[in-house]
Amino acid sequence: MNLLVLGDVMGSSGRIALKNKLPKIITENKIDFVIVNGENAADDGRGITKLIAEEFFLKGVDVITSGNHIWDKKETTDYIEKENRLLRPANLAEGSPGKGYEIYISKNKKYKIGVINLMGNVFMRKTDDVFKVAQTISKKLILKKNIDFLVVDFHGEITSEKMAIGHFFDGLSTCVVGTHTHVPTADTRILEKGTAYQTDIGMCGDYNSVIGMDKENSIKRFFKHKGAVAHFPAEGEGTLSGIIVETDFETGLAKKITRLINGGSLAK
Repeated sequence: MNLLVLGDVMGSSGRIALKNKLPKIITENKIDFVIVNGENAADDGRGITKLIAEEFFLKGVDVITSGNHIWDKKETTDYIEKENRLLRPANLAEGSPGKGYEIYISKNKKYKIGVINLMGNVFMRKTDDVFKVAQTISKKLILKKNIDFLVVDFHGEITSEKMAIGHFFDGLSTCVVGTHTHVPTADTRILEKGTAYQTDIGMCGDYNSVIGMDKENSIKRFFKHKGAVAHFPAEGEGTLSGIIVETDFETGLAKKITRLINGGSLAK
């Protein structure tokens, strides 16, 4: 089975790239399951709406993960209770709307795929201890027992947390990917016990920017220029950034991991 995991979709640039490129990528790479982080997909780069989520599903996305911007659109708190294909971080406060992990069925109806959405504790909104929550969930979603494959999206600011979670889940999950920082790292690999890993898989959006935001305005903000305004997304040609994982059905682990960088300025 082939898994596709895409990084944070950033504003209209990321949405257009996904709309135009994803169906072809699914067909050409014989993708059986697609996970996309959608927490920046709204026009202002903050949050996601029901309309955007449903557009993603129509284009072949199976699950949407998220992070610190999940509640930035008020409608999401109601929508996430009804749509289990949209996840919020599992270590948000107890009683938060929606789910932080779930078991899904692949496009060909043959496989059960667990997906866990976690968020780091450092430099992020206040959450429960991500490592304790990860340990608890790891005992509920077990490869080759109640699921065939397991994907972990760790939405975090610092690399050490992401790497620690990667090593914790090594041998327990098919792959662990980092999201949130919007810049793909160069450590794409399979860990010692068979789990595919990348510290951050980047964003889906315009890389001629400052992590997806308009670069000229961002520079003004850093220089405290009086003409600076609130951050807004860059709207140039978007790049799709993520990974493709070829899996081993017998073990539920990874056989191969390949970086995906498609279109836009990053791919040139």
